[in-house]
Amino acid sequence: MGVSSLDLLQFHWWDYNNPYYMDALKYLSDLRDEGIIKHIGITNFDTERMQIMVDSDLQIVSNQVQYSIIDRRPEVKMIPFCMKHNIRLLSYGSLCGGLVSERYLGRVQEPSAAELNTLSLRKYKQMIDAWGGWNLFQNLLSTLKEIAQRHNVSIANIAASYILANSAVAGVIIGARLGISDHINSNAQIFSFSLDKSDCDAIDAVCTKSNNLYQIIGDCGDEYR
Repeated sequence: MGVSSLDLLQFHWWDYNNPYYMDALKYLSDLRDEGIIKHIGITNFDTERMQIMVDSDLQIVSNQVQYSIIDRRPEVKMIPFCMKHNIRLLSYGSLCGGLVSERYLGRVQEPSAAELNTLSLRKYKQMIDAWGGWNLFQNLLSTLKEIAQRHNVSIANIAASYILANSAVAGVIIGARLGISDHINSNAQIFSFSLDKSDCDAIDAVCTKSNNLYQIIGDCGDEYR
């Protein structure tokens, strides 16, 4: 990569029953102390495992997890933990693979299996189903559209801004499909406005009608295990 050190290395481990992830993190910590890595982050670890890391004096600066208006599981345990220990979240899935957009607003019929032609779309559609279903999702999109019109931005901008407003979140990761779609200019609009309390209250009012994904799925990353 032509650099002397990595600014951030994010570490993921699939199987919690194999405790060697702690050995791997300690080895990465040695590389950080040598200057090869500047900071160590993790990906899709739950709060329980993060507590083990902190108790072992491992210095973790971030955790990359799924966090969106639909999937608010980080708010249950992880965000309070991160705020206490000065760890920040890198949030992905905030647009549910593109489902949170004008493209799906007003769609009475749910998208067909053929239309959900990526693993990402299929995964996030399942999240929407567990969260409250397509009708409630349409209510959410309509609410986001009303807010977006007031700020002269897109639905996606509102969804990303809502997550970025949480002080535990360092950044929202928005996926790119090179050669298929280009939303660079649109995404830049996220920084042109701020959501006010009435905006957030309107979004939260829809979400109070949804199911509790933490109770259904578990903590962050549990959907992969």
